[in-house]
Amino acid sequence: MKYRLLVLALMLVGMACQAQNQIDKQGRKQGHWVKTDKQGNKIYEGTFVDDQETGTFTYFYPNGTVRIKNEYTVPGKVCKHEVYDKAGHLLAKGNFNQKNRDGLWKFYSENGKIIKLTTYKMGVRHGLQVIFTPEGDTAEVCTWYDNHRNGRWWKRIGKQGYITATYVMGGIDGRLVEYDDSNQLVQEGYYTKGDRNGMWKYYENGQLVVKEKWVKGIARDREVRLLLPEERFVSIYDINYMAPMGKKKAYVYLSNGTKLIDQEPAETLYAHVGNNRFTLANREARVMVATNLIVGTTLDSEGREILSLDPRPDFDVFPDQDCMKMLKSLQLQKQTQEGGGFFDFEK
Repeated sequence: MKYRLLVLALMLVGMACQAQNQIDKQGRKQGHWVKTDKQGNKIYEGTFVDDQETGTFTYFYPNGTVRIKNEYTVPGKVCKHEVYDKAGHLLAKGNFNQKNRDGLWKFYSENGKIIKLTTYKMGVRHGLQVIFTPEGDTAEVCTWYDNHRNGRWWKRIGKQGYITATYVMGGIDGRLVEYDDSNQLVQEGYYTKGDRNGMWKYYENGQLVVKEKWVKGIARDREVRLLLPEERFVSIYDINYMAPMGKKKAYVYLSNGTKLIDQEPAETLYAHVGNNRFTLANREARVMVATNLIVGTTLDSEGREILSLDPRPDFDVFPDQDCMKMLKSLQLQKQTQEGGGFFDFEK
């Protein structure tokens, strides 16, 4: 009796195996299919009609958890698509149309919160896109047209600050502005076909501190605010040297021989001028020099190495090790490049 039951069970298993993974005379998959790997792990399971996926198709990780679930509304062509991680968390869902993402797609974090909404049109981004912070706040909003950013763009900076501009087929065109958490202006300027063009202004605590002039993506000039104590803007190309004057002021040596006293800490001034044109010659003394004025090095009366500068300031500059490494690098570059300062903006 037991032997007959065993034979019957084997016959039923054989009949079940024959009932799935069927191919018709035209070589088309038909009916219920289960595909496994060499280790016997299930890869996918679903139903075919004339070689087209129909109904629900499920794909699996090697450990047996669901990886992808497709619900076909048009056999083999249109389906609702869901993606899961190995722990079973939903990662993304949206529609496929002939293997192209189409329509609104939603992407999720492991805790189930939406992190991005993106609209597609037959495989390319086309329409609204919204990105969210881990806390669920809006982080960025933009629109796409034929896989190019096109239209208003907004991005959160910090908690309440933001930056916004307008894209035209992938490049910013027009005015860009940025505000901080206190709703104070941080920067503003203009683009033309993706390139900075015109006057750019930078602010700190609502006060204008830097102005830049751009022409078709090339920075032509940069002016920094000096407090003398009256406010005055000076081009970085008119500054030769800078040095601290105590902790709260700084000396500014201009190319015309004038020496000014800025009523702000040297570090504030250095942050405004940037490092494109200047070199920090000595980190301890905090002396900044225009790189193109460095001729080389020489020795002072006590045999100490100092920078040879043209024009020569009314103080000696003792280069530290970092400055000396930079000078050697510049010397090598000078042998292979022609003309001008190596860190200057193009003028």
